[in-house]
Amino acid sequence: MSEKITWIDLRSDTVTQPSQAMRAAMAAAEVGDDVYADDPTVNRLQDYAADLFGYEAGMFAPSGTQTNLIALMTHCGRGDEYLVGQEAHTYKYEGGGAAVLGSIQPQPIANQADGSILLSDIEAYIKPDDMHFARTRLLALENTIGGRVLKQDYIAAATSLAHAKGLATHLDGARIANAAVKQNISLREVVKGFDTVSVCLSKGLGAPVGSVLLGPKAFIEQGKRWRKMLGGGMRQAGVLAAAAHHALEHNVQRLAEDHEHAALLAQGLAQIDALNVGSPQTNIFWLDIPAAACAPLSAHLAEQGIRASIGPRTRLVTHLDISRTDVDKVVAAFKNFFQDWRA
Repeated sequence: MSEKITWIDLRSDTVTQPSQAMRAAMAAAEVGDDVYADDPTVNRLQDYAADLFGYEAGMFAPSGTQTNLIALMTHCGRGDEYLVGQEAHTYKYEGGGAAVLGSIQPQPIANQADGSILLSDIEAYIKPDDMHFARTRLLALENTIGGRVLKQDYIAAATSLAHAKGLATHLDGARIANAAVKQNISLREVVKGFDTVSVCLSKGLGAPVGSVLLGPKAFIEQGKRWRKMLGGGMRQAGVLAAAAHHALEHNVQRLAEDHEHAALLAQGLAQIDALNVGSPQTNIFWLDIPAAACAPLSAHLAEQGIRASIGPRTRLVTHLDISRTDVDKVVAAFKNFFQDWRA
């Protein structure tokens, strides 16, 4: 039998493997039928997450795509619209679910270089109360976005503007713990101003499955109907919730290590003249690679046991399964390739 390869996987922080302690928590989980709200482990997770982030209630669902869609469908009715960044996951990378399944019109707005949306643009895109227009109901932001952290003063201004204009606010917090750790603030502080937030647990926090939607109790109860309709009602889901709970309890502050590894990786790659390397704020950064080098570089990295989505514009992501030794190996592999490569 061939020896199993232990890959250094930089494609995403969704590739993390559950630790032995997390697996033990899953094996020991007390379970029930969550559609009947009878799963004690799910209930504990929802209560714990709601308290941790400062909301009344929480709902566990299989994915962040689903919790975001549930939030949009609960905030907005048929024919309503939500304001969202052009680069935002809910608009660009979630299959058009709001429009296809929710009959909700997205109003995409250009993101600035720091990931924000200009306040003047937000205000300009709010529709008048006129039968010719979709009704603007919601501002949806994302933090972090492309690895960039939205600053708290911006979030305060954007959410205050939205509320003053009668809009609700939702945060796609796919990597919200990264944003909190980067800014050295609490999880409650980092979501301040948002009526609801989707917290993904299967990225850098390391759970194999799941996200929680947090918000007012009445909102979450309404959201449970959409979750059922979307196929997200699970039965003995405590096995998954135990992993998610372990992730929230043990893997938040350690995200600083991922940020450090991303910075070290970017610094090492920046020494290669052929590359244009961005400066990471958290665990994600981008680099530009000559198009002619992409295919041979990808093959070279694979031979070294390194997985990366190599293209002219490449995203690299560090996570809990990437060590300092792995970072050094990746830098060496890139340098070895470009030492011999000629355009």
